[in-house]
Amino acid sequence: MDPLVGLVRRFVVEFMNGSNQSICHEIMDDGYQLRVGDQLISGRDDRYIPAVRHQLDQFPGMGMTVHRLISTTDRIAVHFSEHGASGGPGGPIAAWQGIALYRWNGARLTGCAAEEDYFARRRQLKSGIADTIPHPAPAPWDTCPQVTDAHGEQVVWQWLASGMPSADGRVVFDDGAPAIEFDGVEIVVNELFSAGSAVAFHVRNVGRYRDGLPGATATPTRVPMSSAGIVTVEDGAIASGHVIRDRAGLARALVASASGG
Repeated sequence: MDPLVGLVRRFVVEFMNGSNQSICHEIMDDGYQLRVGDQLISGRDDRYIPAVRHQLDQFPGMGMTVHRLISTTDRIAVHFSEHGASGGPGGPIAAWQGIALYRWNGARLTGCAAEEDYFARRRQLKSGIADTIPHPAPAPWDTCPQVTDAHGEQVVWQWLASGMPSADGRVVFDDGAPAIEFDGVEIVVNELFSAGSAVAFHVRNVGRYRDGLPGATATPTRVPMSSAGIVTVEDGAIASGHVIRDRAGLARALVASASGG
């Protein structure tokens, strides 16, 4: 097994699915950083582990299923679902998707940029109806590192700059949600790398929200929204993929904007 893939396998199998928090000291660097939404959680012991423990406490039987994994010799990205009952047995059940991009130093994981669809999770917990979990990847831990593709990365850069249009249906957003539209948007690319024909990214958009988020109204105030994705490039165009957007964070920003916060 590729050593970087092996680290992520231990993260999924032993830490997340096995609830073995002590494994973090073996697979993660002391200064491990997690970038999610507008937050940068820095420090394995003081910040990261308590943050993850909070979610595991809320979903004590939570499981994690990998749908896609891509890797190079020094980067790896995973499309996954987390699923469980809030409060434990008998509680409302939810299954929400996420995408995470990992870095390492040759021995341990040093950081991650990720987004999880907490907006969909909130909908499921409120309705009492859980989403169907997409099929698992058949052999994620047997993934071999791929070479990078500068042309594919450029195609994705241009697509991101155009606002990640979704009208043609080639890319799935969140739980199948429509495009979220902004005016005057500026995009900051936090992470982007390719592994063969696949390209993974983590970006932050800032603009004036116009449409696309259920229950939200347009605002003249500039608000942020982060996204993470894995897409496939074929014949110089994006052929397929999945993007997870921080819709929950956007909703909070719009509420704060409306209240003058």
